[in-house]
Amino acid sequence: MTAVAAEAESPRSAGWLRQFLRSEYVALALCVIYAAAVAPFAPGFLSWGNAQTIVAYLLPILVVSVGMTLALIIGGIDLSVTSIIALASVVGAKVMTAEGGWLAGNALAVPAAIAAMLLVGLVVGAFNGVAIVVCRIPAFMATLTTMMLLSGTAIWSTQSQKISSLPPGFTIISRQLWIAVVIAGAATWLAHYLLSKTIYGRWLYAIGHNSKAAYISGVPVPKMTFLTYVATGLFAGISAILFTAALETGNPEMARDNLLDVIGAVVIGGASLQGGKGRALGTVFGVLFLALVDNSLNLIGLTFYTITMVKGALILAAALLDVLRAKRLA
Repeated sequence: MTAVAAEAESPRSAGWLRQFLRSEYVALALCVIYAAAVAPFAPGFLSWGNAQTIVAYLLPILVVSVGMTLALIIGGIDLSVTSIIALASVVGAKVMTAEGGWLAGNALAVPAAIAAMLLVGLVVGAFNGVAIVVCRIPAFMATLTTMMLLSGTAIWSTQSQKISSLPPGFTIISRQLWIAVVIAGAATWLAHYLLSKTIYGRWLYAIGHNSKAAYISGVPVPKMTFLTYVATGLFAGISAILFTAALETGNPEMARDNLLDVIGAVVIGGASLQGGKGRALGTVFGVLFLALVDNSLNLIGLTFYTITMVKGALILAAALLDVLRAKRLA
């Protein structure tokens, strides 16, 4: 009886392990293990003040990464998200800056600037959606082109100069950390709800698994693809609000170096570059992991370039694991 019970328990344990390794909680386990391993070597890593620094750093990246999760789930990608952030930042800053802003000193300056940032995200997302769905341009090429156009526009419109003197009514978003936490938390919860509780989420996963089969089954593939890129653009616009408030400037090169972090965090969080897989909660853990790596290596005293190399290696490892997993399931 003991041998029989052991044999029955073994497959059950193996099944539990496989299920865990396929879940988003692997990224959470990585966070815990990494934090425990690096804490003795990074002065102040486990302090409350450093925890606040990590949270403030990851919030803008989290929001745009959640948007990227939607694109990856349907088997697409959006390389323009960081350029959307830069252009939205510039447009919003131009609306409200005290130094000749379009609505400088007006009570509506801050609401108008926030609306302008969101509108930039929506419009660019819709543009990407049309290019991909109507013009049938591959997502990689369409969003790469958009990235270059937006980046050039942001730099040209400001002559590569940052826009400062933003009103306190806007910068309070970052100075009162709880406000930024609420904004990022609400955006993440919305994505989680749509993906896990609604038919729209099921449609996105179906498109990612097999878009042709999903279409035959009655899923409105073109419409959902278009709306996904609109949503991705909107999340980038929300991220622009958080980035701009945190840095207290409109910057035409804002988030330029974060595209790899965004894609990497989503993949580390369990999304697949092949489509059909990914969760908002996993993205939270993926962003947290990269934020912990970045913060701890800074505390240890490594250079920016070394930290970038380390993060690049981690993201490459996650991508390779995703490819191997996809081949095994094929």
